[in-house]
Amino acid sequence: MRSRGQLLFLVCSLLTVACEEKIKPSVLPSVDSRTLPQQESWNSNITISDSGRVRAVIDAGYIRMYESNKQTEMSQGVVVHFFDQHGHETSVLTSEEGTVDEGTNNLAAFKNVVVRSENKSRLMTEKLYWDNQKQLIHTPDFVRMTSPKEKLQGHGFESDQSLRNYRIFRATGESTQE
Repeated sequence: MRSRGQLLFLVCSLLTVACEEKIKPSVLPSVDSRTLPQQESWNSNITISDSGRVRAVIDAGYIRMYESNKQTEMSQGVVVHFFDQHGHETSVLTSEEGTVDEGTNNLAAFKNVVVRSENKSRLMTEKLYWDNQKQLIHTPDFVRMTSPKEKLQGHGFESDQSLRNYRIFRATGESTQE
């Protein structure tokens, strides 16, 4: 009987020890967890769609998603494929970095931004914004625009995402007419 009592005591002791609270890992006091991304991804893509239609597909080397400010930050090379209402690719944007506003799906691209359209037009700037709702791209910064008929530059730009109908502000350059 004595050995049963000892065995019962031993089992209860083990159960009590097994149920103890685990030691929580400490976080450095200088790190604010609210500033850390909730999700991270490498070599991934984001698809932006509306009513079942794909508007843009974004590929990036590194993606960080923040819930606190509803922003997705992208770096290590960003490539954005824009599509029209029929699903045809109209242009491709490349940049080193970018952000997507999760509420509006608007995009901002930074550093060595280049947009190439299907009609052989090319836009170069350091900062460019895409308005998802209006399907327009714009920037207040310096731009260079080349097409088969024009070589223009200026400060300020707005266009449809296919670079067919655009305006360059304070423009200089050359144009050939047929």
